[in-house]
Amino acid sequence: MSSQLLAIEVSRFDVGRAELRLTGDLDFDSAPELVSAVEKLRRDGYQHLVIDLAGVAMCDSSGLSALVVAHRGGPVPVRLVGINPNLRQLLDRTGLAELLQVSTAADGDTQAAG
Repeated sequence: MSSQLLAIEVSRFDVGRAELRLTGDLDFDSAPELVSAVEKLRRDGYQHLVIDLAGVAMCDSSGLSALVVAHRGGPVPVRLVGINPNLRQLLDRTGLAELLQVSTAADGDTQAAG
C-alpha cells in the first residue's frame, strides 16, 4: 500500500484564529510538516488553532505524536475536528482523546471555536 502525500491547507480567520485542513496520510514522513505548520502559525500570532482531520486517510504513532506536540506547543489547546471512526478509535485506545481537545460532529462549524 502506497502512502498518500500530506497536504495542509491553512485558513486564517479573526486575529489569532486559524484552521489547518489535512488531506492524505499523517505518518512518520509527514508529521514534521504538521508540527512545522503549527509552529509557524504560532510564531505569526495564531494561538486558537483547529486541525481538521476529515481528509486524513491514515495516522500512525508519529502522526499522533505530532498532534500532541501541536497541543502542547501553545497556551491554548489545539482543537481536532473531522475525526473519522478509525482515528477516533486510535485516540480513544491511546488515551489521547482525553488529553487532546477532540470535537464531535455535533459540535458544529469548525470556525465556531475561539
